[in-house]
Amino acid sequence: MSMSKLPFFIVGFLVLIVLSNSVYTVKESERGVQLRFREVVKENLKPGLHFKIPFIDQVLRFDGRVQSAYVLEGDYLTQEKKLLLVDSYAMWRVRDVEQFFTATRGDAATAEKRLIPRVNEALRNEFGKRTVYEVVAGERDELLDQVLAQVDDAAQNELGIEILDIRVKKIDLPKSVSENVYKRMRTERERDASEHRSQGREAAEGIQADAERQQRIILAEAYKAAQEIRGEGDAIASAKYAQAYEKDPEFFKFYRSLEAYRTSFNDKKSLMVIEPDNEFFKYIDSSSSTTQ
Repeated sequence: MSMSKLPFFIVGFLVLIVLSNSVYTVKESERGVQLRFREVVKENLKPGLHFKIPFIDQVLRFDGRVQSAYVLEGDYLTQEKKLLLVDSYAMWRVRDVEQFFTATRGDAATAEKRLIPRVNEALRNEFGKRTVYEVVAGERDELLDQVLAQVDDAAQNELGIEILDIRVKKIDLPKSVSENVYKRMRTERERDASEHRSQGREAAEGIQADAERQQRIILAEAYKAAQEIRGEGDAIASAKYAQAYEKDPEFFKFYRSLEAYRTSFNDKKSLMVIEPDNEFFKYIDSSSSTTQ
């Protein structure tokens, strides 16, 4: 490189350095502020390309995504002075970038260190207003909603962050307390089960009674139809017998007597005491005389 081109090279290098220190970008997942002599000149920088005065302005970027602050297990007393061991966490993100920078210098750990005592205090206050049963099973959602409202208001005013959600991960009960709670819950479930069984039995009895009523109606209608059919059959049979009798009365009497003999003498052990000249033996006597 010739000495005549060296100044141009130096100037170009300096211009490149100035430009590289004049342009910066903010990602979609970031929030940031631009400082000048440690004073905020641009707050809540939007994602994209930005410019600054090189070597004078300073840019600080923060994580703008949702973050979790885990609250270590705390001891809380309920309304009945029962001790509960509670594990919880809070979901938060930066809302007011300038306020967040002023309160924490942009340090998420500092923000969580100041947020956790607020969550603990709000949980302790709400737990103290409720019984063990209400905390464990009855009003947990309402409790957490009230804690969220209290903590979020203070966090936005003091730290520039918004609390998206507060949840209880685990509630451990002393053995004596847990047994009482579970006993009460079991009693309530047994009462509900007994009520459902009673309703089921009542419904079953109603269905059975209705089925029996329909059965009686169907049987009565069937018996009625059968009697009508039997009556019609008997009438037809009587008419046929009458017609047969009119054609040959003597043969008809003879036929009926044979049927009577078959029925009477079917059982060899049967015993009948009848006079020999009885009308019943009319055709037997006549058949014997004919044979002789």
